[in-house]
Amino acid sequence: MKIYTLITAVVTLFCFTVSAQDMEFKATNFKDDKEGFKKAKEAIDKGDEYFVLGNKAIFAVKSPGINYKLALEQFMKAQDFNPNSALLNYKIGVCYANSENSEKCISYLYKAVELNPACDPFLDFYYGYALQLDEKFSEAIKLYDKFKESYKKADDFGAFVVKRKRECKLAKAAKATPERVWVDNVSELNTEFNDYAPAVSTDGGEIIYTSNRPNGHEKNAVGEYDDDLYSATKVDGKWTSVQPLKGGVNTEADEVANNLSYDGTRMLLHRVDGDQTDIFESVLNGLKWESPVKLPRQISTANNNEVFASYSHDGWSIYFNRITETGTRGFEVMKSSMQSKITKDYKSASKITAVNSKFNEGPIYLTIDGDLMYIASQGGDGYGGYDIFVSKRANGSWGEPVNLGYPINTPYDDFYFSASANGKFAYICSNRAGGKGGYDIYKVTYWGAPKNPAMETEDYLLASIVNPIKDNALEATVEVKQKSFTVFKGKTIDAITKKPVQADIEIIDNTTGQVIETFTTNSATGKFLITLASGKNYGIAVKAEGYLFHSENFDIPSGSADNLVNKVIELKNIAVGSKIALRNIFFDTGKSTLRSESNAELDRLVKLLKDVPSLEIEISGHTDNTGSASLNEKLSQARAEAVVNYLKSKGIAASRLTSMGYGARQPIATNNTSDGRQQNRRTEFEIKKN
Repeated sequence: MKIYTLITAVVTLFCFTVSAQDMEFKATNFKDDKEGFKKAKEAIDKGDEYFVLGNKAIFAVKSPGINYKLALEQFMKAQDFNPNSALLNYKIGVCYANSENSEKCISYLYKAVELNPACDPFLDFYYGYALQLDEKFSEAIKLYDKFKESYKKADDFGAFVVKRKRECKLAKAAKATPERVWVDNVSELNTEFNDYAPAVSTDGGEIIYTSNRPNGHEKNAVGEYDDDLYSATKVDGKWTSVQPLKGGVNTEADEVANNLSYDGTRMLLHRVDGDQTDIFESVLNGLKWESPVKLPRQISTANNNEVFASYSHDGWSIYFNRITETGTRGFEVMKSSMQSKITKDYKSASKITAVNSKFNEGPIYLTIDGDLMYIASQGGDGYGGYDIFVSKRANGSWGEPVNLGYPINTPYDDFYFSASANGKFAYICSNRAGGKGGYDIYKVTYWGAPKNPAMETEDYLLASIVNPIKDNALEATVEVKQKSFTVFKGKTIDAITKKPVQADIEIIDNTTGQVIETFTTNSATGKFLITLASGKNYGIAVKAEGYLFHSENFDIPSGSADNLVNKVIELKNIAVGSKIALRNIFFDTGKSTLRSESNAELDRLVKLLKDVPSLEIEISGHTDNTGSASLNEKLSQARAEAVVNYLKSKGIAASRLTSMGYGARQPIATNNTSDGRQQNRRTEFEIKKN
C-alpha cells in the first residue's frame, strides 16, 4: 500500500510537470466544441451567484446554508467539460472546504496551484487551509503569510489569517504531544451520508443520533434528504438495531438531536424549518417519543435562531446557542432557568460570557455533577473547524474553555461531545479524513488499562479526566479521580409473570429522611435510571396499583469503585400469603425502639392499609442466628410489636394487625456470611386477609 501510494504521487507530480496547463474558460480555447463551452460557461456563471453568497456568509461568521452546495452542483458540470481550469478547481476546492466533505478540497486546491498559483488572490489562503487539513502545518503558515503580504485587501481578513496561523501552531504542538486516548470510527452507526449529533444515555446502553440517509422524504434542492433521528442499542459492546426513532419526532423538516435528560425520559432537539430554527423537547412515553413541543419564548424566539441545547445537571436550566438577526459574533452560548418546575416558567436567557468567543459556538454537553461544560467552538485555542473544549465551574462561575487536545480535536470539524456516566468513553462526531463520508460518529476511549474491548464494563468517569496526561508511553493503569456519584438503573416487573410493571418510585436519604427523587418507571418496559451521590445510605420505596409496596436500602460508599447499580425489582400482588420485607425500618443494635429514619417507611405502610381497608396483616420480626435463640425470639417479638404500635398510633385498627417474633427460624439467606446475616435481619409483613 505504501509503495503504491508513493508511485502514484510521483506519477501524478510528473504528469502535472510535463503536461498540465491552465485551460481558461475562453471561447478561443474550445473552438471545436462551442456548444459544450456554452453550457459549461452558463453553469459557471450560475454557480458564481451562489459562490458569492457563500463567501459573504463565511466572512460574516454566518452559515453559508446550501449556497456552496448549489454552486458546486453547477461547477461540477463545467468540470466534466474542462477539468484543467485553475480558477474552476479553486472554486470547487473552496466549496468543499466549507462543507462537511472538506477533505475533498485538498486535491482540487492542490491542482489549482499546479495549474496557475495566481488564478485568484484567495488561492494562497485556501491552499494554506488545504495544507492545514493535510496536517502540513509549517507549510500552511507560510501560505497564510504569503496571502497577507501579496493580497492588497488582506488586512480586511486579518482576523482570519491570524486565527488560521494560530490554529496551525497549536495543532502542530498538540500533535507532537497527543492525549492518551483512542478515537475510533463507530462503523455500525455510520453511512456514506451525514451521521452526527450523538446523544448517549447515562448508562451508555442507548444512543439517539441524527442522519440524512435516505428516509422516503422528498430531497432538497441539492439532492439531499432531510435530517431525521435514529436510535440504536448496545449489545456486547456493539451498537445494534439502528432504526428511525419511534414516535412523532421525525418530520420532513430537519430534526437534530441535542441532549438526553439523565434519566433518559426527555430529549432536547432543534428543528430547522426553512429559515427558522428552534429548540424543542420530546418526552418518552412507553417505547415511543412524543411529538416535540417548542420550548418557551425565552428560549425559542420568533426573530432569532436557537440550536444545540443541553439540560443542566439539576434540570432547572437549559443551555443553548442563539444567533440574533443583527448578531455579529455568530452563535453564542445562552442560559435560561426555570422559576418553577411545575409551571415551567423560564427566565429571560443570558449569555455565558466566559465561554463565548468571537466566532461560532457549537453543541454543549454538561456533566451530571454540573461542574464541567463541554462545548464545541470555532474560536478559542482550536486547531481548525470546530474543536471541543471543556470549561470548569468554580464558585458558581464558568472558567475559560480548555482544548481537549489531539487526536480528539483535529483541523477538521470535531464536535457534539456526549458521554456515558459509567465509563471512560465519549462519543463525538467529525468529518476528519478516513471516515465513511460527511460527518461520522466516533468513540473516544481514554487510556486506563491496556485496550481490551472485553473489559468495557470496567469503567471510569470520563468527566473526571480534565487535565491532559503528558506521558505518552502506554502504561498498565492510569490514576483517575474517584467518582462522586453512582448510576442506579433497573426495572420493575411482576414477581410471578415477570412482565414489566409501571410503578412510582421514591428515593430517600435515610440520614435525613428526606425524599430526594420521585419518578415513574417506563410504562412499556418498567425501566428507570437515575444518578445518586456517593457516600450515603438510600432507601427506595416502590408502589404500583394492585401490588404491595416494595422497599430496600443500600449504601453507596464514598470513593466507591463501582458506580453502577443495576436492579430488577419484583412486585407482588396484593394477595393472601404475599410477604414483603420492610428494608427501611431501623433499630439500634439489641434494642426494639424504632429509630426516626423508619418513619418514612412505616408511613407508606400506613397509607397502604388506609387505601385498602380490607387488608389484615401480620408484622413479623426476624434475626440472624448470632447469639441466644431465646433472646433472638424475644427481640424479634418486641420489634414486631413496636411496628404494630406505630401503626395503631396512626389510626390503623388493632383488629387488622398481629405481631410475631420468629427469631432466626425463618432465614431467607445463609447465616454463614455477613451479607446473608444482614438479609435475615428484617421486619416483614404478610397479607393474612383481603
